[in-house]
Order: sequence, then structure tokens, then C-alpha cells
Amino acid sequence: MFRALAVMTLVGSAALLLSPPTASSATARPSPGYWLVGANGGVFSFGAPFYGSGVTPPGACDLSPQAGSTVDATMGCSAMAATPSGNGYWLLNSYRSATAFGQAAPALQTGCTSLNGAAGTWVGMACGDAVPVGGLTAQRLNAPVIGMAATPDGKGYWLLAGDGGVFSFGDARFYGSMGGARLDAPVVGIAATPDGQGYWLTASDGGVFAFGDARFYGSMGATPPDAPVVGIAPTPDGHGYWLAGADGGVFSFGDAPFEGSMGGKAMQAPVVGIAAYAPPVTG
Repeated sequence: MFRALAVMTLVGSAALLLSPPTASSATARPSPGYWLVGANGGVFSFGAPFYGSGVTPPGACDLSPQAGSTVDATMGCSAMAATPSGNGYWLLNSYRSATAFGQAAPALQTGCTSLNGAAGTWVGMACGDAVPVGGLTAQRLNAPVIGMAATPDGKGYWLLAGDGGVFSFGDARFYGSMGGARLDAPVVGIAATPDGQGYWLTASDGGVFAFGDARFYGSMGATPPDAPVVGIAPTPDGHGYWLAGADGGVFSFGDAPFEGSMGGKAMQAPVVGIAAYAPPVTG
């Protein structure tokens, strides 16, 4: 009797070992990637499709990353933003002109509005059906506005000042800031969590500050990078983020995979921003 029971147990174990994988494994999301953008409009893609750069016609390209452009620095790029689906991106140059690549809707400055009202370089923009819901033109600031992040539904946004101050508009809630705190280095970037109920700030020394439901996954604060950090981008699920350095270096935290970087490679202009790519689910 006991022998029969043992045989049945072994047979059952073999059946479990030989059973096919569940269907859910076929719908796993591929690893996310990111784009880096240089001050001269050059775009470098890592684990993300390349749609063009400041000197390259929009469209598919077999090389990744791309070599930096040779555009005059006065026409250089100052920001980059990706479409929610990842099928394109916009580059914003120092003349406030937004150029679309891939399937990003052409901006052409028509219907675009500066979100900080500054006479100098833009730090954000609203185009198409995006409606400005407030700004800081009438307020006296301790530091200039240097960054922006939008809520998931596009009905609000946060503006970030260089001293770590955060200003919320529309349906964007204020979860805290570094304004008034003593910082080792100026704040340079902001990124919102996927549900819009929190955000991260990053400083030029690689320090990261989490607010709301944003979790802290690590930083470069204790290990200063070779070049100043210029931006932060979250992973699609919000369980990690990337930091980008001016020398093209990329630093991964949480579930953010390292797909490559321009660190240690010759570039014609420094990197000024990073944008995350969320690949579509297959299967």
C-alpha cells in the first residue's frame, strides 16, 4: 500500500514538471528602454526605436545609437518628451520650436504655449489639446523654473524650480518639495509616478528625492558621477528609474534595466535629457 502511494506521488510530480507554462507568460511586457538627447539635437536610442534626430529625417533607422548631429549650437535642443505610446517624440530647441519625430503630432508652434511665461528658454510646452491651467508669471521665485512633469490624464502638471521648489496646477496635487531645504547641488529634473500620485526630483549630483507614492530606489548622491546628472525618467510601472549624465552616462535603479549609454564615448555635445520608452505588450 505504501509502495503504491509512493509511485502515485512520483507520477504526480512528473506530471507537474512536464506541464506546459501558463498562458500568462506569453503576455509579459518586453524590457523597457530609453532615449538620450544631446544639446545639438542628436538622439541616442537604447532598447527603444529611433525615429530621427535634429539633422536626420524622421523615420526608421538601422543604427542605434545615432551619431550626434552637427547643428549650430544656437539651434540646440533643450528638452525631449515622448508620446505616451512610445511611437514618437518631440525635441524642443532653444528657439522654442518643437519638432516631432515618428508618429508624434507635429507641433509647428501652432497652439503651443510656454508654461512658465519666461522670456528665455522654455522648460515646458503644451500643444494640441493640452490646455495650460496656470503658471508662475506673476510670482517672485527664489530660483528659475527648470523642469516640468504632467499628470497621467493631461489635466495638470508640476513645475520644478532649481532650488527644489514644486508648484502644482490643474489636477496635479502637491506632495512636497525640497524648496527651503539645504541642497548639496541644484535640482535638475522631475518625473511623475504612473498614477500621478507622486514624483521624484533629481539633483545634478545624482541625489534623488521621492514624494507621494514615489518610492526611493537609490541614487548617486553618495557616489558623485563623472558629469552632472541632467534628468530622470521612470520605468513604465514606476518601480524604478534612470538617471542621465551630461556625458551620456546612464544609471539604473529599481527595476530599470540598463540598456546602454554614451558614457565614455565621443559626443559632439553634452546630453541634456532622457525619456523612457514603454514597449507594447506582445502575445
